[in-house]
Amino acid sequence: MSVILEIQDLLVQRGRRAVLEIEHLAIEENEVLAVIGPNGAGKSTLLLALSCLVKPERGQVSFRGQPISSWGDLAYRRRIGLVLQDPLLMDTSVFNNVAAGLRFRGLPRPLVTERVNTWLERLGIASLARRRAHSLSGGEAQRASLARALALDPDVLLLDEPFSALDAPTRASLLEDFQALIKSTAITTVFVTHDLDEALLLGSRVAVLLDGRLAQIGSPAEVFNAPLDAEVAHFVGVETVIPGKVTESNNGLVTIEAGNFYLEAVSEVPPGHVVYLCLRPEDITLWLDGEVPISSARNRLNGQVVKVTPQGPLARVVLDCGFLLVALVTRSSAAEMRLRPGREVAASFKASAGHVITH
Repeated sequence: MSVILEIQDLLVQRGRRAVLEIEHLAIEENEVLAVIGPNGAGKSTLLLALSCLVKPERGQVSFRGQPISSWGDLAYRRRIGLVLQDPLLMDTSVFNNVAAGLRFRGLPRPLVTERVNTWLERLGIASLARRRAHSLSGGEAQRASLARALALDPDVLLLDEPFSALDAPTRASLLEDFQALIKSTAITTVFVTHDLDEALLLGSRVAVLLDGRLAQIGSPAEVFNAPLDAEVAHFVGVETVIPGKVTESNNGLVTIEAGNFYLEAVSEVPPGHVVYLCLRPEDITLWLDGEVPISSARNRLNGQVVKVTPQGPLARVVLDCGFLLVALVTRSSAAEMRLRPGREVAASFKASAGHVITH
């Protein structure tokens, strides 16, 4: 794929504090890049830099291989569409809101009407064309905002948490429609979200921003299953990060000394290295003492329940094994096992379930 947007040696400051510092980021034509990170990580600042709405201290953004400065801000901005968390619609009809940018560019009236009607239809709000924008629900307003951006036929669509303010049913419906829309149009999309499920659902690649730096970028599988460091692992939901030391390495399988346990994991790290073993809670199985069966799970540990927290149909169970181990079980299983603080249980997981990070 060819690169459509590229960042090189970018630094954005507020006051004298660096809020975004990215050495290099290349956004490929037709990809959907999900930018995730906690609040204050620099996600929105990245979008503002890409849309020329913030001036960096140093570095440059290039569009189709040329610095944006050589295009001119206005010429470049006409090639992008920007959708914010707040739709920021004018107090006029939905049709006029969607048509505003097209009219500003001087397009003929028949073409304006055709484009507006096309995108109102594609986003499921054609029946609302004559409605005043300020009378719309949150989901309807965001659909109108998306229609306004897409009607401009942008080369790049930039979205800043466009679904976060919506209630759950509205958000789910809009996400489903938006996923189908970006797949059918193949428009290059960069969207900021703090919601990991959105990133997994929509992103062809995922970029993790932490403390204003690009901590990792890759496919969803790479980022969520093979985080580069403990900080990324914690953010993407790897709740158990066990420090240890590799004592043996043989044919792609390592033994890690962690507290009073020797744990096995799939890795090529040689003996002597200090590592972190990362485990997702859904990969850990809990058993009552004496009930652990012989299975393919190479790792078996004993621990004491510290805390049990309901999470919808599941229960999040924290064990003290000399280090904290977090598991997810069904609430019915938690009830049957009578899991409560102080209860002694066993835990097991496969060697392939762990991801090893060198310290």
